[in-house]
Amino acid sequence: MFSYYGSKSKIVDYYPPPKHKKIIEPFAGSARYSLKYWQNDILLVDKFETVVNVWKWLQKCSYNDIVKLPRLTNGMDIRTLNLTEEELNFVGFMAGVAQGKPRMKVSPFAAIHFEEARKSKYETIAEQLHKIRHWEIICDDYKNIENFEATWFIDPPYQFGGQHQYQFNNKSIDFAELAEWCKSRNGQILVCENTKADWLPFMPMKTIQGCANSFTTEAIWSNHKTNYDAVQQSLF
Repeated sequence: MFSYYGSKSKIVDYYPPPKHKKIIEPFAGSARYSLKYWQNDILLVDKFETVVNVWKWLQKCSYNDIVKLPRLTNGMDIRTLNLTEEELNFVGFMAGVAQGKPRMKVSPFAAIHFEEARKSKYETIAEQLHKIRHWEIICDDYKNIENFEATWFIDPPYQFGGQHQYQFNNKSIDFAELAEWCKSRNGQILVCENTKADWLPFMPMKTIQGCANSFTTEAIWSNHKTNYDAVQQSLF
């Protein structure tokens, strides 16, 4: 629904499908996995209140609430616009591509995305609002989630990288503790990382292009067999 640092938009199709009707994302962000399987019983949890409030606002929005928002142009200061706090935060995420916090000024890259889109990005988002009406969305720490039988799509801030992007970054995570928590979940467990991480025995999954023409190899750990247990593929 909105741009966010670490979003799985480029690779969501490569993760195993859910084995359970209930999907839980303990580090929700932009929740691309849940959006792919939106008809399921979705629980989003994030400790960043701004992200949670944006999701809850989107749940209540009408089509017109979204498409009436101002088109973004390079350098625009969105603080000068007549927006509510929720609108400001939502547009702030759109103002900076792949950012972990809302921006107050539109980046050149975000402006290009708006100009080159065949259909307004707002229209694309507005057409998907029906998908999230039934979701449960809460602001909390991952440790406090009830251990439901579910598909757990766990996408925390990575152990190495992105330190300055998130409101709550990897410095606030005890990865040894997180590893034990992940392994103790009931149901299907899918944990996202890159190949630099060592807190679980991650398997290489996909090589993707990041910012400034850099490349990173996404990795996965699961308590179920996946297609990546012995094979590395590349995505450019």
